[in-house]
This record gives sequence, C-alpha cells and structure tokens, in this order.
Amino acid sequence: MSEKYIVSARKYRPATFDSVVGQQNLTATLKSSIRSGRLAHAYLFCGPRGVGKTSCARIFARTINCLSPTADGEACGECESCLAIERGNSYNLMELDAASNNSVDDIRAVTDQVAVPPQIGKYRVFIIDEVHMLSSQAFNAFLKTLEEPPSYAIFILATTEKHKVLPTILSRCQIFDFKRITIADIVDHLASVAEKEGITADRRALGVIARKADGAMRDALSIFDQVAAACNGNITYEAVLENLNVLDYEYFFRFIEAFAKGDAGEALLLYKDIRDRGFDSLSFVNSLAQHVRDLMVAVDPRTVSLLEMPEDSAQRLVQQARSLPLKWYFEAMKLLNDCDLNYRTATSKQLLVELTLIRLSQLVGGGQSPFEGSDRAALRNPSEPPRAISGGQQPAAMVQPSAQPAPESAAETQAVAEPAVDPEAARDMVKSILGDTPRQNVAPRPAPAKPATPAPARPRPASFNINGSAQVATGRIERQREPFTDSDFLKAWHDFIDTVPDRHILVSAMRNSAPARSSELEFNVMVDHPAQQQAFEGAMAPLLAFLRERLRNDFLTLHVTINPEKEVVKPVSPREFLEKTVNVNPPLANFLKSLNIEIL
Repeated sequence: MSEKYIVSARKYRPATFDSVVGQQNLTATLKSSIRSGRLAHAYLFCGPRGVGKTSCARIFARTINCLSPTADGEACGECESCLAIERGNSYNLMELDAASNNSVDDIRAVTDQVAVPPQIGKYRVFIIDEVHMLSSQAFNAFLKTLEEPPSYAIFILATTEKHKVLPTILSRCQIFDFKRITIADIVDHLASVAEKEGITADRRALGVIARKADGAMRDALSIFDQVAAACNGNITYEAVLENLNVLDYEYFFRFIEAFAKGDAGEALLLYKDIRDRGFDSLSFVNSLAQHVRDLMVAVDPRTVSLLEMPEDSAQRLVQQARSLPLKWYFEAMKLLNDCDLNYRTATSKQLLVELTLIRLSQLVGGGQSPFEGSDRAALRNPSEPPRAISGGQQPAAMVQPSAQPAPESAAETQAVAEPAVDPEAARDMVKSILGDTPRQNVAPRPAPAKPATPAPARPRPASFNINGSAQVATGRIERQREPFTDSDFLKAWHDFIDTVPDRHILVSAMRNSAPARSSELEFNVMVDHPAQQQAFEGAMAPLLAFLRERLRNDFLTLHVTINPEKEVVKPVSPREFLEKTVNVNPPLANFLKSLNIEIL
C-alpha cells in the first residue's frame, strides 16, 4: 500500500527560521533575541493569512526549548523536546484556537495551566491563534496573567486583524508585523517544491498561481496541489489558466492595443469572447484595471521594481507602456474605478462595461474626457442642420469664428409648423408618465386633420461652412405663449381627469376644487386635505405638461394650497378621550368618583 498522502501546505511547513519564506528580517530579529536571551513574556504576531505567523510561533517554541541548539541559533530537531513538539504531544507547548474557544472559561483553563512549570526544557509556550476573536470578558480575564506571568511562561498571540485587539493587550506585547509574501518568493518556493515532488512546472504557470494566492504561501501551496493533480505532474501555463479560470495576459495586451488605435469595435469583440468563455465581468474589469496600473508603473524606469511578476512579463509591459501617454493611464484608471463602483447597482451590467470600453477607446487623441461637455449637435445626422446652443457658445474643438458674418434677413428665417396633438395620444402619454398603465407596443394614433398654422418665426440656427466653422445665431428659441380663456383652461383641466381614472385621490381633488386665476398665467388650487395636496404634487409634472401642450402656453403655472378654514381633525389619545367624555357626562364622573377611580 502506498504511503499516505500529505498536502504540501503541511508537508513543507517551515521547521526552522531559515525555512520561513519572505520574512527574513522578522526571523532574524527572533533568532537574535533567542541567542542573547532577551525574551519577552508576550508576543503578538499579526499579518495576512498564510504568511507564517503560527509556523513562526511553533519554531520559536521549539528553539527556546531545544536541549542542544545549533551554532546559528536553530533547533536541532533531534532532542526529546524537539521531537515531542514535532509530534504534537509536548507538554511545553499549548495551542488555543480563539475562534472557537473565546469564552472566559477557556481563558481560565489557560491561566490554570500557567501555574504548572515545564518538565523538559526551560519554557512553557502558550499560542493563542485568532486572538481578536476573544470576547471582552475573556480579554479582561486574561489581562493580569498576561501582564505578570511566571518567568517560564511565554505567550504568543496571533491575529489577522490587529485593530480588533484591545489596546490594553497590545501594550503588554512585543508586536511583530508579518508582511505579504512577494510573488517572486512564492514562485521560487513553488519551484523547489515541484522539484522535490518530481513535478515539471513552467515558471509562468507558477507566476499565475502566485498571483492567485495574493501573498499567502499556504494558499499558493493548496492551489499548487490542485493544479498538479489536474495536470498529472506536468504544470503548464495553459493548464493553469484553464483549471483556475484565470484570464490570459494576452487578452489585456490586445485590449491595450485596441485602445491605442481607438478601435472600440475590437474591444467590444474581445469582451464578448471573454463573456462567452464564462468569465465574470466584474473580475474582468478589476483585472483590466490591474493591467492598466501595471502599465502605468512600467512607464517610469524608477517604478518598474513595483511590478510583482516574472521578468519576461515585466519586460513586455515596459514595451507596451510606451504606446500610450501617461495621462491616458490616469484617465483609464478613473473610468475603470467608476465602472467598478457602479457595477453592483447597474441595471444592465453588460452595457456599463461596454460603455466603459468605448470610453477607453475614445481617450486616444487627448483633449477632454469622452462624453463630457460634448454638444448634442455633433451627434446629429450630418444631413440635418445643427441647432443653436442657447446661453453659451460651441465647444472649442468644433466651433471656429466664421470668415463672413451670417445675414439676418427675414427671407432667411424659417417657420416651423407645430405638430397637431391628438387627445387620445396625450392621454396615453400621461398614463405612461404616471405609471398607471404600461405603454407597451402602443401604435401611434394618427393626428386629426388640422389646417397648418404658421408658428412664430424662430431664430435662424447656426450655419456651418464647408470647412466646419460655425456661424452661431444670436437669438434664442421662442417658447409657446398663446392667450387662453378660463373656459379653455377648465376644459383642459377636465380632459386631464379623464386620462387618470385610477388616481382616485387626485381625481376627487380635481373635481371638487375650483382653480382660481390669480394672474394671466397663474392659477391657485385650494384643497381640503394634505393627502390631496400630496396627490397634486406627485402628478404636477405630467399635469403641467398636459395643460401647457393643450393650451399652447409654456408659461402656465399652478399653486396648490390647503384651505385654512377647513377644520383639521386632530387625533386624541385614549386618556384625552376619556377625560373629555367624563367632562360632558356628569353621571359617569360621579360613578367613577364613587368607586374611587382616578384617570391616570
């Protein structure tokens, strides 16, 4: 029968300080303190998951209790104390998982053990993992023992969230901050593990595993085992991408090439290919943002060292980084960050990502960011005459001073006939705005025949010469302002009521209130209840739009107020109701008095 399989994270767990990966400065400090005999009674090891906190705590416990340490300050691994700790049955090492043992009773069990001196070696070491999970009562019960333990007791606390540990605990410990393990260190360690296991591994594939592990060696070894099992001992770059569902770097390089050319179509096709392969769009956006960040770092030779990736990939990034200006990367990172922030609340997530890709493609060419400050006239059909911009001038990129002034003769002004309004179509429009009846597949009704009446002459729109320069008209577009009578207003008022039969409160208020004309274009509406006023406010926009369109006057306004003469019924409490009843009913008051009952 074959030997029992042990996962790499346990099989290759560090047994000496020198075998700890990526924490050289920290382990050197611990070894120096052991050699000099300057040991603290409490240590706090904090840092991300899988970086060696618990492993260093066990190595520290084994080293200080070793009966015959080596010349460089490491444990021998052969004495009785070292073998007992390796087997996990040493009396000098006690471990507590605070994630599942976080009560006061659990801490009291530890403090009871502190009173027992060591039988072999010099020290008893108590390792409390995930110490931030202890309850406040457990922390308080632990304070006195942690502050004044026996000379042979050493506490090592480990946590991934130092900010959750009480300041009174932090002040009693020497704090060691473990750092994330770099990608280069993880790749080197995985390569040595692959060599010991007889596995062929491509360094590019190990680089993908290292990036996936995000600085945690334990995670990297677990992923390594997963990929090695799937690849039958031959770990290739393509196999790692397929098994870990990771996007190939080639996609991001092709995206940057499309952005450099301003080819939005190519970017959208690449995104479709990514979606067809089942990749999550949010992960794609974050990965693309990381690639843009790496390119920005690669632009400056001084920051190339910040790239955490194999040397060949870093050189390729340096080459591609020259294809775009530095300002482009700043704008691109902002667009991708906005896409990430808006992704979770977007109704159409695919549209959001595609719009971001289009904007990234349009960043080429400098100037301002796309879709910002753009004139809608630039998006019109070239065959249609552009409209004038009121209250300002054309953007500088589109407007140039004309060589000749535009003539202002009356013959050149254009009269535009207003379209006829069909009452039935207006009702459908109002209902769709109010949300009473969904407007789905409603065929437009033909407008009734109406003789065309010439509308007031409008200012001539801006004219463009053959070179693209603009001649902007000085006037502004006029709004409708035709006179109307009170009867015309009331007729339009009741026509609107017919369009909202399901709005019962609004319909009742409009039928019972009589709009009073306070000026030529202002009407006051007085209602009896706040609910009616609220109903008017909720429908004010479609109501004004209907009346203004029907009466052909864009300056009509409405003011809705509550009638102050109407009595407002104030709700009373049960006590007030009972007091009022007793005051108007003397027999009831006498009856309560005879029973010696008091209203409280």
